[in-house]
Amino acid sequence: MKMVIQRVSRAEVRVDGRVVGRIGVGLVVLVGLERGDGEQQLQRAARRLASLRIFSDEEGRMNRGLDEVGGAVLAVSQFTLGGSIRKGRRPSFDGAMRGDEAEPLFEQFLEAVRDHGVEVATGVFGAMMDVELVNEGPVTLIWEDPPR
Repeated sequence: MKMVIQRVSRAEVRVDGRVVGRIGVGLVVLVGLERGDGEQQLQRAARRLASLRIFSDEEGRMNRGLDEVGGAVLAVSQFTLGGSIRKGRRPSFDGAMRGDEAEPLFEQFLEAVRDHGVEVATGVFGAMMDVELVNEGPVTLIWEDPPR
């Protein structure tokens, strides 16, 4: 499982020009599920996301979490995170989980994040989406928990 986490002042996701998810202050999380991922990765990722302290305090230090800034998460499934560009000129997506397997796991991940008291918005699984965000800082982190 891979996540690209971006601290934002606002973000939204559109499908066919229509806004389907929107947040103010919070985190945009691009989520890539890989073959072999399961419940353990989902739970660890949800815990990590809910407990990250990457928002600035009065002294400008990354010392506050989502709960302290009233933040939310905009989670977007992105199978291309399971891709590889090591060989050839086109990406290989052999490591990415198939959509029919990934969709229920992605939904479980969203629920696991919500179970930590975090407000979650999302896009439409498998749809072509336009994600617009204002990356504050910019702050971007990558989290990986390889399949066991």
